[in-house]
Amino acid sequence: MNFKEIQELVKLINKSNLTEFKMKDGEFELSIRTNKYEKLKQQRQAAPQTQAPAQQAPIIQMPPVQQPYPAQPPAPSSSSASQPQPEPKTEAPKAEKKEDTGKYIEVRSPIVGTFYRSSSPEKPPYVKVGDVIEVGQVVCIVEAMKLFNEIESEISGKIVKVVVEDAQPVEYDQVLFLVEPA
Repeated sequence: MNFKEIQELVKLINKSNLTEFKMKDGEFELSIRTNKYEKLKQQRQAAPQTQAPAQQAPIIQMPPVQQPYPAQPPAPSSSSASQPQPEPKTEAPKAEKKEDTGKYIEVRSPIVGTFYRSSSPEKPPYVKVGDVIEVGQVVCIVEAMKLFNEIESEISGKIVKVVVEDAQPVEYDQVLFLVEPA
């Protein structure tokens, strides 16, 4: 990310109701906390627990102008009542993965963005179930802030499952593929 992109990101975060934003791209890590974060933290400490979820609900709501993926990093720290639909979708695959963790290695998203299996809609996917991958091989693309980041495999093995649908938003550290190690 260059300085101008970081400045634009900071402006977007300041305009939104986000209190905290984290992003990782390879060795590059970015963490931004707004002064809203400290105010919210003080409110949580001063207010009883029953009032905290009611105060958090407006913070999670994003203006429709922004893309959905920046709103996702704060979601894990929010109460499950404020987003009942996304959590069941992510919990169901996690239950399956817990059974498979002994057998398979997970390829995870290093950044927040939109997951794409191929470089363009008319091209074939980088990898599909049954393909054997090597270390450093591009397995997908994650688009973040109009930048298309090629995600390379850090392991060798056979693709057993593609966990995310094409063109779906992904969170930081979300499982993208399950791989049977070579």
